[in-house]
Amino acid sequence: MFGSTSDNSRGNISSSGQILTPVRFFWPHGGRRVFLSGSFTRWTEHVPMSPMEGCPTAFQVVCNLAPGYHEYKFCVDGEWRHDEHQPFVTGSGGVVNAIIIAGGQDMVPIGLNTETLGRSNMEVDDVVMRMGNPSQDFIPRMSRADVEVSRHRISEFLSKHTAYELLPESGKVIALDVNLPVKQAFHILYEQGIPLAPLWDFSKGQFVGVLGPLDFILILRELGTHGSNLTEEELEMHTIAAWKEGKAHISRQLDGNGRPYPRPLVQARPSDYLNNVAKKILENKVATVPIIHSSSSDDSYPQLLHLASLSGILKCICRYFRNSSSSLPILQQPICSIPLGTWVPSIGESTSRPLATLKPHASLGSALSLLVQAEVSSIPIVDDNDSLIDIYSRSDITALAKDKAYAQIHLDDMTIHRALQLGQDAYPLYGFVNGQRCHMCLRSDSLQKVMERLANPGVRRLVIVEPGSKRVEGIISVSDVFRFLLAL
Repeated sequence: MFGSTSDNSRGNISSSGQILTPVRFFWPHGGRRVFLSGSFTRWTEHVPMSPMEGCPTAFQVVCNLAPGYHEYKFCVDGEWRHDEHQPFVTGSGGVVNAIIIAGGQDMVPIGLNTETLGRSNMEVDDVVMRMGNPSQDFIPRMSRADVEVSRHRISEFLSKHTAYELLPESGKVIALDVNLPVKQAFHILYEQGIPLAPLWDFSKGQFVGVLGPLDFILILRELGTHGSNLTEEELEMHTIAAWKEGKAHISRQLDGNGRPYPRPLVQARPSDYLNNVAKKILENKVATVPIIHSSSSDDSYPQLLHLASLSGILKCICRYFRNSSSSLPILQQPICSIPLGTWVPSIGESTSRPLATLKPHASLGSALSLLVQAEVSSIPIVDDNDSLIDIYSRSDITALAKDKAYAQIHLDDMTIHRALQLGQDAYPLYGFVNGQRCHMCLRSDSLQKVMERLANPGVRRLVIVEPGSKRVEGIISVSDVFRFLLAL
């Protein structure tokens, strides 16, 4: 893929007096060592490309090019490759990618028709090179039929496979007694590295709810409210059951949807089909659904088998179609060509829900309010250039349970940066998945690649960034993927 001209473009001049344009070349398809070579290096020099931070399968390099027509190719682990998702031509050197730098139309070789620069599975009129705009993306056409075929096959798979397939071969599921003190419960969640846990009521002999980060957010906000009925001492002894009973009036104030609290536990059986499990998660706006098995007809002696999530279901989809991805035409589409996710208005189609970002010096109180009001699981933290610095998630809030940190916190005085430092100082690896806290993707990444990343446990959202600058372009969540795939 050819890249865009950088922000400080057109500042270099060649020995012949030509103005050179910095162009970012990008290879998003993996490999261990990737080099760039082209007509601008006389095909003799191999320019090493650097892996991108946070995107180990993507490589980039910036080269200064003169106006005119250029051909290039990638050497990936010793094998010559071209990017089929970008304009290419077939010449004496085989199949190569090609670009035209603005101002160089007169320098295009005689006999070359720029209208025929093309890509596989595309019609000629879809790939006309935009003269004077080297950053233009070339998006393959996706027909309505391709979308419907892919949706039908995925829906068919989900309607034939049950929640049994989500159960791991081994592992543990943690449940909390409703009579545990709230403070102790959050210590357990944090120390076990889990965001939430089902609640068990011995007196009723059943699972009655879930305790998660939203509860701790409400507790912190209640403590920070002038005239709060809850004190630190009461929280020390306050049980989960007592908190849940007293939560209703707080939640009604924060939840503009007027949903009743406490809400009944959303659960599923092992025999439930995956499409119904996914719809339960989406419709109830929950992170997980407990998979509960009862050995008797009256649902007594329930057994908690697993916590089903959209990531787990997505992993099943990826595993099933991994070797037959051609049967799902939309999997190879770049995400920028799909009505998917939330984008900043200048990059993609604006949605009804704005993209929520915060600066590191914003208050913790503003972050918690945004997490609750926007009903999102995490918020990108950006600098003054909108480049990604970090991410603040709901689960990060449980770090403040350690050593009564919440007792000394004034939400409007503590910055997000300081709150993240508190958590990482206590547990340096907390919040990391596969060695990363910020999980990113590129607008040119295929839907298949995005789905495989979101299928990793603990990864619920990918921040879409610009190569190099890491400017935030959008966000795509696992919920977004399922709403698109299931046409919800």
